[in-house]
Amino acid sequence: MGLTKEAKEKVIGQYHRHDSDTGSPEVQIALLTNRITQLTEHLRSNKHDESSRRGLLKLVGHRRRLLVYLRSKDLAKYQAIVEQLKLRYR
Repeated sequence: MGLTKEAKEKVIGQYHRHDSDTGSPEVQIALLTNRITQLTEHLRSNKHDESSRRGLLKLVGHRRRLLVYLRSKDLAKYQAIVEQLKLRYR
């Protein structure tokens, strides 16, 4: 199950560049991180759920590509988002 509407709005409000921003890399990375956290918790209790594991790997790959893009475009924003979300990319 995805994020609730309220949870999405909270994340978007925290990481947006301007009021109507929902698609900037920062917002997308934050939303993917929340979804990855949810799926990780799900997989801890459902170890044999291979379809969810595949979805998790796809989300991680998508987030990784967004982080590479953000790092190439704006290093300061990249470092800020990695620090805020406590990701292991350096």
